[in-house]
Amino acid sequence: MKASNSIRLGLRANWEQFALLVAINAFVGGVVGVERSTLAPLAENDFHLSSSAAILSFLISFGLVKAASNLIAGGLADRFGRRTVLLAGWMAALPVPVLVILAPSWGWIVFANVLLGLNQGLAWSTTVNMKIDLVGPRRRGFALGLNEASGYLAVSAAAAVAGFLAANHGIRPGPYLLAEGLAACGFVLSLFARDTSPYVELESAGAVRTQSLGRLAIEVTFHDRTMSSACQAGLVNNLNDGMAWALLPLFFAAHGLGLREIGLLASTYPAIWGAGQLGTGWISDHIGRKPLIVTGLTLQSFAIVGFVIEPGFIWWIAESVLLGAGTALVYPTLLAVVSDAARTPERATSVGIYRFWRDSGYAAGAIIAGVIADAAGFPAAIITVACLTGLSGLVVAVRMRETMPQETRTSS
Repeated sequence: MKASNSIRLGLRANWEQFALLVAINAFVGGVVGVERSTLAPLAENDFHLSSSAAILSFLISFGLVKAASNLIAGGLADRFGRRTVLLAGWMAALPVPVLVILAPSWGWIVFANVLLGLNQGLAWSTTVNMKIDLVGPRRRGFALGLNEASGYLAVSAAAAVAGFLAANHGIRPGPYLLAEGLAACGFVLSLFARDTSPYVELESAGAVRTQSLGRLAIEVTFHDRTMSSACQAGLVNNLNDGMAWALLPLFFAAHGLGLREIGLLASTYPAIWGAGQLGTGWISDHIGRKPLIVTGLTLQSFAIVGFVIEPGFIWWIAESVLLGAGTALVYPTLLAVVSDAARTPERATSVGIYRFWRDSGYAAGAIIAGVIADAAGFPAAIITVACLTGLSGLVVAVRMRETMPQETRTSS
């Protein structure tokens, strides 16, 4: 099938469809945001789990399934179309809040997070690829910044509202009725999305995919210095995000904070992360990708250490802001690096491979943080994650090349 002459790349030419995808991704973020402030307290309050590793088991199931879904999302989108995969992702989300509300045991929660991981992997990956398809290379960083900003601002808002509902009306069912409404709205909006596969054909100019998934996975993960650097940085970023999601609420509760305060802290970090990406994606289109990634990982490392060495609610707010700022510098920029470095016909699959490794970080973070917290306490687990984050920034500084498109550098 040849691309229609009416199809043009660019944000301005496709702003209506782009805006719809931004809205859809906000609902994707909102669904997972509800868990940010409620699931770890639910484990302690309703299921009386005391082991950090046991509580973090939901994050292992979520991370592994989301990672695998990311890996296959690009191939499924190439075969069945972007819109079909997006709708499939929303179908996986619809039962999740119901399962949490009705759960008689923690195993139900773990299974619900299998479905949530499937939703996040398929739906979020597909909105990313659809936006990349629409805008072309020149505004890629800006477009990805908008995409990630919409998702994580929604994560923040949903975490704050869910924390308020939990504090005033109980952890179940109020926050999860909100999650069900968000999932239903996201599904309905996605019915109006247009498939973007013809835009890939236009940009690729007849080029075809030349590598199998296995060969491409080896190339992206190990051989290509830039994409492999992005993969390890993405993994470590989500390792520390998993710690912030599941371990920090327990750490705060151990210091006497209630659900309202935990909800505020759980929402501050993704709020700064989300809002910051409105600027960082655009900045990466003008000054380059690599400086933002190295700076962001360094800021994350200092912020995470700060949770331990400067305790107290006001300090934790400040450290959450710093952590969010560092993540805003890193998150859309790593996606842009992989999108820049990959061949156009293989871009969706390459992004999926990167996102596989990035979201494997949730499972890695849950295992590392949970085991260390049980053995040596929360501070030891948090400091370990901070050290891994700083080391990741050093790897990027040494191995990654700058990928900002030459035409963008020339026009800046």
